[in-house]
Amino acid sequence: MEGTRSGLPLLAASARPRAGVLLVGCAVLVAVFGLVFARQNTADRFDHVVDSPVIAGFASHHALALWLAFPGSMFPAVVLTTALTIGCLLTGRRRGAVLAILAVPVTAVITDWLLKPLVHRTYIGQVVYPSGHTATIVALAAAVTVLLLAPPRPEMPSWLRTLILAVAYLTALAVVVGVIAVRFHYFTDTVAGAAVGVGTVCGLALVLDLIPAVRPSRIPRRSAAI
Repeated sequence: MEGTRSGLPLLAASARPRAGVLLVGCAVLVAVFGLVFARQNTADRFDHVVDSPVIAGFASHHALALWLAFPGSMFPAVVLTTALTIGCLLTGRRRGAVLAILAVPVTAVITDWLLKPLVHRTYIGQVVYPSGHTATIVALAAAVTVLLLAPPRPEMPSWLRTLILAVAYLTALAVVVGVIAVRFHYFTDTVAGAAVGVGTVCGLALVLDLIPAVRPSRIPRRSAAI
């Protein structure tokens, strides 16, 4: 059973074209936003309309806003990645374990080493495009989505699967609100960060499914002695 599960792809054949389209769409969105906001150091009109009510609403609740943003930081990301990886290994889903291990680091490389220096959009002196907090938590939510919905689905009640996904998405939304409230990011930074997280997981799943499954070698049985 373990060998069978570990050999199955992350995405069903019918889901791969949609994952490819989603990957391209995310890449286009990040690129277009990057061109529009390159070298920008103030909020544009759209960001101002969205950000101002959030900032005002949390003006006297700074600690709460920091807690909302916390799940997108490094420590919880490492804990959640470890939990996902262990869960996949215990159920024999080796591709899933690799996806869980790579999702956050690859997202961080794209966000912090490639896009932030390239676009160089700043907010109170900090380079902010795209939002690393948002990209991290959305990448984890996207990885959870793939692991819960792609074959073979974990053996759990559908309500529990729905609950886990709802918690993942609500946590991502909380991070978005938190990073805007504490003035870490503009709203459009979080949109781009979400696109990076989703696009990275889609790309990783597609690439991992191209790698042939390693099948355990079969040792021929010796014929019984006469």
